[in-house]
Amino acid sequence: MDKPPYIQRFRYHFSITKLIFWALIFIFFIYFFFFHAPTTSPSRTSTSRRVLWGGPDWESRVLKSARRRSGAGGHVVLVTGAAGFVGTHVTAALRRRGDGVVGIDNFNDYYDRSLKRSRELLLERAGVFVVEGDINDAKLLKKLFELVKFSHVMHLAAQAGVRYAMKNPGSYVNSNIAGFVNLLEVCKSANPQPAIIWASSSSVYGLNTKIPFSEKDRTDQPSSLYAATKKAGEEIAHTYNHIYGLSITGLRFFTVYGPWGRPDMAYFFFTKDILKRKTIKIFEGPNHSTVARDFTYIDDIVKGCLAALDTAKKSTGSGGKKKGAAQLRVFNLGNTSPVPVSKLVSILEKLLKVKAKKVVLPMPANGDVLFTHANVSLAQRELGYNPTTDLQTGLKKFVRWYLDYYSPSGKKSAKRQQKQQKLQFSLSQSLQEA
Repeated sequence: MDKPPYIQRFRYHFSITKLIFWALIFIFFIYFFFFHAPTTSPSRTSTSRRVLWGGPDWESRVLKSARRRSGAGGHVVLVTGAAGFVGTHVTAALRRRGDGVVGIDNFNDYYDRSLKRSRELLLERAGVFVVEGDINDAKLLKKLFELVKFSHVMHLAAQAGVRYAMKNPGSYVNSNIAGFVNLLEVCKSANPQPAIIWASSSSVYGLNTKIPFSEKDRTDQPSSLYAATKKAGEEIAHTYNHIYGLSITGLRFFTVYGPWGRPDMAYFFFTKDILKRKTIKIFEGPNHSTVARDFTYIDDIVKGCLAALDTAKKSTGSGGKKKGAAQLRVFNLGNTSPVPVSKLVSILEKLLKVKAKKVVLPMPANGDVLFTHANVSLAQRELGYNPTTDLQTGLKKFVRWYLDYYSPSGKKSAKRQQKQQKLQFSLSQSLQEA
């Protein structure tokens, strides 16, 4: 029986609407890739446009860094975003146990580069070479894979931050989507293909109201562009796993904090502003509802990352061709105990011995969510993941590091700069004990 004409017209117009929608999406991506890509996230200086890699000495440093400790066995890992917060801690932990590790980082200026350079110095003293380069540089990545047969890639490079996406959306597309695709393209063609572990985010749960957040919950309602790019990354990972046989594990981090952390995180700039006697803003939800986060200490995140790497199965493809079904996983890595932001401030006041000047304001429409709460039962079962650090303990370790690294005014102390030149590798007391 023929379909009524109005149904046919509906389907026709619906198809045209979908075509227009995807055409606009395509134009959007083309615009950012071709017009924004040259200014890598979030920005590049004239010095960063120089060719910073290549040559016999550079290759020698890469090969030396990739060498596993004698008798240790282990893996050979490429860590992207190695000079970042999580990247530094994970890289140090891998090296400490004897794995061969090569890092890569573009040292962008999203936050203070000197902090990233200090992390780089610590890794250098541990015997890890951090290549200065961008994951969008396919030639660089191919060269690294020509030199080293990486067994694993720990992909932690990304443009972070929910609020910054409103100022520089192109940097998120360039790094979190284009950069991830570029890395996967190189990995798919490598022989052997590495297993890939990468950092997704709890932000993918977006407007989800079911708590605690489970990996089975819907993630199709992002509340920020950052979240949308991480969700896109999960779908892209699925595609490369399905077509090319790449073994891929995604890790949804929940509000990671600790020594050597990111200055754009609330606990970090609260500490700075409290010490400088500046007023801090505490946001609340509608009807004075509480804003809470599942704060997860860096050592617990590191253990989860290493467990994911150690349990990752080999990729099944070779030279870009799939030879069998490959492992595809995603895990929550959180602390399972959401804490109100007001309590975070109270803990910091006690540790710093300074009363904070506070102003409570409605949460702005910037993409942030009211709360996060991780269900980690899957990670417990599959990875043996068991977070053990409560917020009081973790913040105590962070504050100890902060006061050592910075002066009370929030500027790096001259004493600390002199100490850095003499100190041997030491991330923090807590990291040494991890």
